[in-house]
Amino acid sequence: MLFKETHLKGAFVIDLERREDSRGFFARMFCANEFEQHGLKPTIVQGNLSFNHKAGTMRGMHMQLPPAPETKLVRCTRGRIYDVIVDLRPDSPTYLQHFGIELTDDNRTALYVPEMFAHGYQALTDGAEVTYLVGEFYTPGTEKGYRYNDPAFGIQWPIPVTVISDKDANWPLFEKASK
Repeated sequence: MLFKETHLKGAFVIDLERREDSRGFFARMFCANEFEQHGLKPTIVQGNLSFNHKAGTMRGMHMQLPPAPETKLVRCTRGRIYDVIVDLRPDSPTYLQHFGIELTDDNRTALYVPEMFAHGYQALTDGAEVTYLVGEFYTPGTEKGYRYNDPAFGIQWPIPVTVISDKDANWPLFEKASK
C-alpha cells in the first residue's frame, strides 16, 4: 500500500501497490502492521456498504463522538464519488479545514478518516457503491452530523445535490451546534 498524508494530520490517501501480470493484478488493501507503522488505528469492527441510485446523492457529514469515536477506511467500488472530511479536533492546527478527493472504481484509492473528523460524500455517477471499514461500532447516542453545505466548512461540491435524506438535510449548522 502507498500512504500519502493529506494536509490534515492523520488523514491519509491510500493507493494500491499493484503486482501485475498477464492475469491482471494483486494488491493488499489493508494491513494492520502497515497502518500502525503510519500511526493509524488498525482496528476494524464493522464493514459497511452504501449504494446510491442517482448521481448527486449526498451522504454526510457524519461522525461519532467519544466515548465511541470512529475511524473509517472509505473506498468506491463502483462508479465515482467525491469524498470529503472535515477536521473537528478543537486543538488541531487544521481545525475546521477540509480535504476532498475523487474516489473511483478505476483509481481504487481509499481515504483513511481519523477520529473526530466529519465525513461525507457525493455520488458523481448513477449506481455508485462505497465500502467503509469502520474502527468503532455504530453507537447512536454518540452520532453527530452537520450539513453538507455548512458555510463554516466552505466545501465546494462538484455537482448539484439531487438526493439527500431528511436527516442529512436537517443536521444543525456548525456554529449553532457548537454553542
